[in-house]
Amino acid sequence: MGLIAHIVARQIFDSRGFPTIEVDVVTDQGISGRASVPSGASTSAFEAYELRDGDKSMFSGKGVLRAVTNVNTIIAEQLRGMYVFDQTLIDKVMIELDGTENKSRLGANAILGVSLAVAKAAANTSGQELFRYLGGVNANTLPLPMINILNGGKLSKATDIQEFMIMPVGTNAFSDALRMGSEVFQSVKNLLTSLGHSVSVSDEGGFVSNLKSNEETLDLMISAIEKAGYKPGEDIVIAIDAAATEFYDKQKKLYVFRSSDKRFSSEELVEYWEKLAHKYPIASIEDGLHEEDWQGWKMLTSVLGQKLQIVGDDLYATNITRLLRGINEKSTNSILVKPNQIGTLTETIDVINLAIRNGITAIISHRSGETEDVTIADLSVAMNTGLIKTGSVSRTDRLAKYNQLLRIEERLGDAAYYPGRNFRFLPK
Repeated sequence: MGLIAHIVARQIFDSRGFPTIEVDVVTDQGISGRASVPSGASTSAFEAYELRDGDKSMFSGKGVLRAVTNVNTIIAEQLRGMYVFDQTLIDKVMIELDGTENKSRLGANAILGVSLAVAKAAANTSGQELFRYLGGVNANTLPLPMINILNGGKLSKATDIQEFMIMPVGTNAFSDALRMGSEVFQSVKNLLTSLGHSVSVSDEGGFVSNLKSNEETLDLMISAIEKAGYKPGEDIVIAIDAAATEFYDKQKKLYVFRSSDKRFSSEELVEYWEKLAHKYPIASIEDGLHEEDWQGWKMLTSVLGQKLQIVGDDLYATNITRLLRGINEKSTNSILVKPNQIGTLTETIDVINLAIRNGITAIISHRSGETEDVTIADLSVAMNTGLIKTGSVSRTDRLAKYNQLLRIEERLGDAAYYPGRNFRFLPK
């Protein structure tokens, strides 16, 4: 009962129209679990290896048939007959089967697809929803969403900051928070239209506009929040993903803003973020420095860490070794968690638990190339992280996660808890 009978992988398409991998795990009872794996655009050099075919004649080399074959042969043969409830052992077996530090032999995408599908098959076999199976009886926290509104950087080539987000804190229910986010999103759309700007959206669902600076974009967001009937800094706060690795000049060892050609040392960029946070109700800054600028990160957290959420994404790449260094050096007070950066569910949970034990917030996150898979929604509730970053309130690949959270909120009823104003980094 609950033994793995079949594992089948296939090539499907992600939200950007590129191939990705989907995996079905079927038990001896005929109960199955299905998972698909996302892919990033702005990626860290320290992420686990995403195996692509490299055949330029098909999908410009982005096919994943090698990863599919690895699942259907090597991994399937090794895991057949194992219990779906032995998640840690199954993930350990796949890691050892791969035998490389970054999962480059079998592919992190192949391994993660199986890992997540196993968890779903186990949940279905036990008759539980995934969030309850993973989190147990205490899984009841709906996450505060970091809703993507406007995009720049590598996602749109407009402003230097890659993502401008809002966090609805002025409510005690996730469904109300999502409504607030939707209303602000529509308010931004109306403002952009009235100013003659484009209202096309990026990979993550936020608007791509031709606003000329970070400040102009933030000013527009403040206006949109107010026009939607909310108070900036009280009802809704702002979060940014700078993606500073993307505008770091390694040769000159300077940060260069493309929009203004301004150049910053690490110390000067920290001062810039400090001024920006003083002027606007910013509660969270992600990837404010280059992924290897450890001294700069320590400086940023020393200056702003008591007031703001300082989030490491590229810095950590959901890697427990890098997170341990960050903890020891007081590099950040938050980590972005992306399962495909590390490659198994077990390792993802280990990173989340380590962060929480050390007072570091953990934000469960999507990628720019997504699927309709909603695992991260369940994972955020299962681990009671209280935070999720899964794009804008447009594009079904993003909304699939939000809609799953609405279902979970309904399922939990009065037991559901939404952090809201208890978010510890509200602007003072």
